[in-house]
Amino acid sequence: MQEHDARILRGAAIPTAAVGVVAAAAATVSAGVPGLIGAAIGTLLILGFFAVSAFVVSWAGQRHPHLLLPIAFVVYTTKIGVLAVALVLFGGTTAFHHLSFALTSLGCVIAWLTGQAIVSSRVRQLYVEPAGDGPENAGSQAGAGVGNDR
Repeated sequence: MQEHDARILRGAAIPTAAVGVVAAAAATVSAGVPGLIGAAIGTLLILGFFAVSAFVVSWAGQRHPHLLLPIAFVVYTTKIGVLAVALVLFGGTTAFHHLSFALTSLGCVIAWLTGQAIVSSRVRQLYVEPAGDGPENAGSQAGAGVGNDR
């Protein structure tokens, strides 16, 4: 994972975990232990889904930049599908408080996206890789190329 990707991941995960802790405390006060369990499951689910997405997209960007958009689409579609299956499987359970789970998940999604947007806007990232002095550029001259035959 590149340094700027790791910074974006930390900038999104830390506020999300903080929101999860606050939501877990509020859910415990309002709904007891089932509220705590629901908030914890919601926090872990969102952190896990978004972190895995960030790792896969970062990996694809490093190794296959031309496939970045299709891979991101597949990751997003898979994430939504797994979330739908999890919601159907846990829909009738009484093991946790559903409202605590839902509100915590919503708060964590908002925290992740906000943190990611803020950190992404502050990260200085090159859009064009500068030409190096390595062996692959040994025969090229600076400024030589199409349109420079003056």
